[in-house]
Amino acid sequence: MKSFRQELWFEVKGRRGLINITPQVEEALNTSGIKEGLVLVNAMHITASVFINDDESGLHQDFEAWLEKLAPEKPYSQYQHNAGGENNADGHLKRTIMGREVVVAITDGKLDFGPWEQIYYGEFDGNRRKRVLIKIIGE
Repeated sequence: MKSFRQELWFEVKGRRGLINITPQVEEALNTSGIKEGLVLVNAMHITASVFINDDESGLHQDFEAWLEKLAPEKPYSQYQHNAGGENNADGHLKRTIMGREVVVAITDGKLDFGPWEQIYYGEFDGNRRKRVLIKIIGE
């Protein structure tokens, strides 16, 4: 069995953003030479997420509105976490909702997706560099 590791780095300008990282994951898979196995893609920061969903702008706007209802950014004073001078408690909660990582099967050298599936990086406390780990194992 072989393994391959790569990091992706992002610095989203602004508080939040969604980035389709499927092309970077496919490129890492091609570089790895692995044809059968699994790929793990995970956010290496506690206010960022990796998840799978559709590449459709209306849905992305719906995510933003839904997450803001579940964990509103303001007022900052509503969160105990922010009492120590932070202002990103909502980012921690949004990450918990959207998830830390995804695992995708690799079949015949390709990501084995269902219809419309794409891999996304979700940023919930931007304006600084953060990384995503790609770990591929297989043969």
